[in-house]
Amino acid sequence: MNSWPVQDAKSRFSELLDTCLSEGPQVVTRRGAETAVLVPMAEWKRLNNTARPSLKALLLGEDDRIDLMIPARGNANRRVVSPL
Repeated sequence: MNSWPVQDAKSRFSELLDTCLSEGPQVVTRRGAETAVLVPMAEWKRLNNTARPSLKALLLGEDDRIDLMIPARGNANRRVVSPL
């Protein structure tokens, strides 16, 4: 992957885009730190689809689907009704 400083990426965006399409993902850096990656749309869709679990996998998985806080029984404060 090629690395592009943010100023170069901004001023030569068309070249950055063409390089991305011909050579693959391109890294954009800010102050020497890798900040973003420009990837072709086909690659993005492939990555996005493989990262998302199917509904079947979600329902059959052992992970909790929601965080539900259920209080323990018998610890509730109850109102005392005085006799008439």
